[in-house]
Amino acid sequence: MRAAVFEGAGRPLSVTVVPDPTPSPGELVLRTRCCGICGTDLHMTSGAGMSYPAPCVLGHELSGEVVARGAGAQRHVIGDRVAVLPFWACGRCAACVAGRPNLCVPYEMVGIGRISGGFAEYTPVKDSCCLRLPDNLGYEHGALAEPLAVALRGVRKAHISVTSRVLILGAGPIGLAAAFWARRLGAGRLVVAAPSQRRAPLALRMGADGFVPLGPRAADDINDGLGGAPSIVIECVGLPGLIDQAITLAGPAATVIVLGFCLERDQVTPTVGVMKELDVRFSMVYDVDDYATVLATLAAGAAEPLAMITDRVPLNAMPETFEALRGRTHQCKVLLDPWAETSL
Repeated sequence: MRAAVFEGAGRPLSVTVVPDPTPSPGELVLRTRCCGICGTDLHMTSGAGMSYPAPCVLGHELSGEVVARGAGAQRHVIGDRVAVLPFWACGRCAACVAGRPNLCVPYEMVGIGRISGGFAEYTPVKDSCCLRLPDNLGYEHGALAEPLAVALRGVRKAHISVTSRVLILGAGPIGLAAAFWARRLGAGRLVVAAPSQRRAPLALRMGADGFVPLGPRAADDINDGLGGAPSIVIECVGLPGLIDQAITLAGPAATVIVLGFCLERDQVTPTVGVMKELDVRFSMVYDVDDYATVLATLAAGAAEPLAMITDRVPLNAMPETFEALRGRTHQCKVLLDPWAETSL
């Protein structure tokens, strides 16, 4: 099969032929139909901080069609269209049986190291970590399920109510998805803040009441937009300094949710958090219920997240596309279709 292979930091992805996957017991092989490019993929191939091992095939935001089953893989049949929780979990422990493969110890993830990911024509996955796509959803919905589930889990940890004044730091796909869920879960007021205004229209479309450019007046503008200091701050950037900024902007007794995945050492000013008596919570990925909620919400007609999709590309365009996303770009969520011949 063809795949876009990461061969080391400083080198573009290489589209080449690699061996087809074969399913072992409890596994499926998917014909990959859609796979999103994640910011973590960009960060962990940059050479700064933690890095993926090389060579490997990336891609953990994926959906596809079941084309092969290993022994004991009984939840899905050939031809099923599925969204993938990209865990390589055991499927047998108490956490897995409870629908929480994110707590299986140890687990690996599809597209993050040893397990070949969705930047390829076929992808091996665990039968227990797939959910059937509702009939009225396309493969692009299945690929969006992963970032939407990441955001949903973090927003759920905030316990939002109609009195909540919610600030979301970052207007990338996770920040925009967090705005979508914060609005649906009942936020009283909702503001998105980011350094650039280029995604302000998307933030408003996702449900934000306002958008604030981060700068010298940001704190005042945020408080004006929310009608008071934030009672909930959701950090969705994952760069050094952002947790400290979230703590600084939060109001007294606020909750700070860390959704950003920072790969470098960072510093905070604990005294600020102590004086405000903040509740700081970290959120990591999702469980089966988060995924099921995402798919049910999309199937019920929620169309806003589709606005995040700004491009669809074939495999032969992946090296150039992937490198272009490292800089400032108009793109938001770019999806790979490994079977397309030209850009869609």
